[in-house]
Amino acid sequence: MGRVRPVPTRTCVACRTARPKRALVRVVRAPDGSIGVDPTGKRSGRGAYLCPTAECLRLAERRGSLARALGTTIPTSVFEALAAAVAASPASGPGPTAPSDDRREIDENLSR
Repeated sequence: MGRVRPVPTRTCVACRTARPKRALVRVVRAPDGSIGVDPTGKRSGRGAYLCPTAECLRLAERRGSLARALGTTIPTSVFEALAAAVAASPASGPGPTAPSDDRREIDENLSR
């Protein structure tokens, strides 16, 4: 039998729930200071993870947890783009983890 590789987990900066890395959305502050979504999880820069739900996005904005995790202020336009992407996503609530297809849809909506 082969060795089973552990699934990498990350914690949502808003609800503090640990989930598989692929089920969360990574927001990254690049070295040049720009903020955006990292669909691959490999962009260089300071990253923070969020559940792809409207509740977690509201919590992150209200508490300032995303700004604190990235070490910078987050423009309203970034939160609006994330909100539009989350609204288009079928995942809602802190229920089961979202599949990676939902994450791709969120990334596509943010790149528009």
